[in-house]
Amino acid sequence: MATSGKSAAVSHVGKIRANNQDSGYAGTQLFVVADGMGGHAGGDVASAIALKRIIEADRVFASADDAQFALQSSLTAANTMLAETVFEHPELTGMGTTVSAILRSGDKIAIAHIGDSRIYLLRDGQLKQITADHTFVQRLVDSGRITPEEAAVHPRRSVLMRVLGDVDAAPEIDTTVYDLKPGDRWLLCSDGLSSYVSDDRIEAVLKANPGARDAGDRLVKESLDQGAPDNVTVVVVDVDETWDSASVPPVIVGSAALPLTFEGESGRRPLRLPALLLHPLKSTQQEDSHFEPESDEYLDELILEDRRRARNRRIGWLVGVALIVIAIILALFLGYRWTQTLYYVGANGQSVAIYRGIQQNIGPFSLHSVYENKAIKLSDLPSYTRKTVQDTISAKDLKDAERIIERLSDAAK
Repeated sequence: MATSGKSAAVSHVGKIRANNQDSGYAGTQLFVVADGMGGHAGGDVASAIALKRIIEADRVFASADDAQFALQSSLTAANTMLAETVFEHPELTGMGTTVSAILRSGDKIAIAHIGDSRIYLLRDGQLKQITADHTFVQRLVDSGRITPEEAAVHPRRSVLMRVLGDVDAAPEIDTTVYDLKPGDRWLLCSDGLSSYVSDDRIEAVLKANPGARDAGDRLVKESLDQGAPDNVTVVVVDVDETWDSASVPPVIVGSAALPLTFEGESGRRPLRLPALLLHPLKSTQQEDSHFEPESDEYLDELILEDRRRARNRRIGWLVGVALIVIAIILALFLGYRWTQTLYYVGANGQSVAIYRGIQQNIGPFSLHSVYENKAIKLSDLPSYTRKTVQDTISAKDLKDAERIIERLSDAAK
C-alpha cells in the first residue's frame, strides 16, 4: 500500500488466489486500476503491461479534452501492446485486462473505462457509480431481462464483454469529462471490492475515514472480511480547495509493482520488460478466468440470447401487426354497423324504395341494401320529384323515410 495523504493506492492478493493480477497507480495527475485476466500466466502480465503504457499519460494537459484524448490513445496503445505480446507468446492467448482511469486537468477530470472495474464519486455525501460495467449480466439488466438483484447472483456475472487484450484490435472505450468540486472523493476499484462489498457499505467507509490511506485500508479489509476470493485493488483520490490530489512521488501497486514472473515447468522465474517481449515463455496450464471469449458454453449462451431476442422481436412484430389488423377490422365493422342505422329513399328500377345504409360503396362492397319496395311508380311522379328520388333523398331514420314515402305517394296521385 502507498499513499501521499490526498491519494492512496492499495492492492491485496486476496485469500484464495495465488498471485495478484491487479495493478493500481496513484500519480500526479493520473490514477488507474487495471484488473488482469487470462489465467495464472496472463492476468498479471496483461495488467502490468497496460498500466506501464497508460502511466505515460501522467502529465499536465492544456485542457480536459486533450486529457480525454490522451487517455483514450493510451488505452488503445496498451491494447496494441497486449496483442503484440500474445503474437510473440501464443500461450498467453486470451489474456486481457480491465482499465478504469481518471486524469486531472485543472478543475475537470477526464475518464476512460473498459471492463468491470469501477469508478465511484462521493460528492456532497452521496456515492455515485460513474462507470457502467461491460459485463454479460449488465447487458441483460440493461435490456430488462433480469433485475439488478438477479444479476448479483447470476452464474455469469463476471463474464466480460469488453476488455483490453488480443480479442479486439479496436476495443470500444468509454470516455467522458467531469467537473471537479472541492471535497470530491474519487474511488477506483477492481471487482474484488465491488463484487463483494455493497455500494452502501463502500459509501459508509468513505464517509467514516477522512484520510485517503485509512479509507483505502478499510475498503480492502471489508473485502477480506467477505473472504476476498479475488484480488482487490482500490485507489482513493481526494480533491481539496487547491485542486491538488497528487501522489508525490507516484506509486504503483499490484502486479505492475513487481518484476513480471511466469511459472513454467522448472518453476517460477522473474521476467522483466522488455525481456518479456524478447524471449518466448513456456506454456502452462492456465487457471480459470472470468474472461471467456472462446468458451463454447459462453458463445452458446450468446447465440441463445440472440435467438431469444430475434424470436421476441418477431413475436412483438406479429402481435403489433395483429393488433393493427384487429383494430382495422373492428373499425370497419363498427363503421358498417353505423351505416346500417341510416336510411334514404331512392329509385329501385321503375319504382320507389326505402334503402338502409349509405349510397357509397367500398370497392366491390355495397354499403346499402333495399329495405322495402313501395308501390309508387317513378312515371307517376312529377318530373322534378322523380329527378329528386333518382338522386336519392336522405332520411334521419326509418320513420322519417316513411314520411317521405307518404309525401311521394300524395304527389303520385
